Amino acid sequence: MHGQRVLPPRASEDTLERHATNDRASGIKSVYAGCGRICRIDPELFEGVLARRCIAFVIDIIIIAVPVLLAAAFIFIVGLVTLGLGWILYWLLSPTAVIWAICYYGLTFGSPASATIGMRVMDIEMRTWYGAPAYFVLGAVHAVVYWVTISFLTPLILLVAFFNARRRLLHDLLVGTVVINTGARAQALRRTSRPQGI
Repeated sequence: MHGQRVLPPRASEDTLERHATNDRASGIKSVYAGCGRICRIDPELFEGVLARRCIAFVIDIIIIAVPVLLAAAFIFIVGLVTLGLGWILYWLLSPTAVIWAICYYGLTFGSPASATIGMRVMDIEMRTWYGAPAYFVLGAVHAVVYWVTISFLTPLILLVAFFNARRRLLHDLLVGTVVINTGARAQALRRTSRPQGI
């Protein structure tokens, strides 16, 4: 992708630090989620990401839920018209909702923005652990692993984000992804945090 440096998985920390310093000077964004130095060199990539991610999640849930609720209302009306016969369609609603949610995450993460609609609103995006954009399969698997971990390990597992500098959640660690601020937001944060001359 234009303006995005993809770092090799086995790059040394010194090499990564040199890339990050050069990229910061040239305006190119690099992400290497396996190295703590990148967080110290480019903290703007991760600043405020967790809070923005929570808001983005709520936006995405609303986007996913609206078509499902409309479909449920339609089936209810059809059931009334057909004297209850149409309500048989309700058994299709749950699997259809799951397929719709997986497709939503896969398509949005696989888009050039590498982010869901909610994430775009909040100026954040998802990358692989070595900095490449997400793709359809990764986005779909990311969503599935999230719901599986939440279901089996309770929402308390989200506290994992507070124990790593990049605020990665458990499913991020399992799938190999990292959520960062977009380039535009990172640049804005960089300008505001830059010391003002006298």
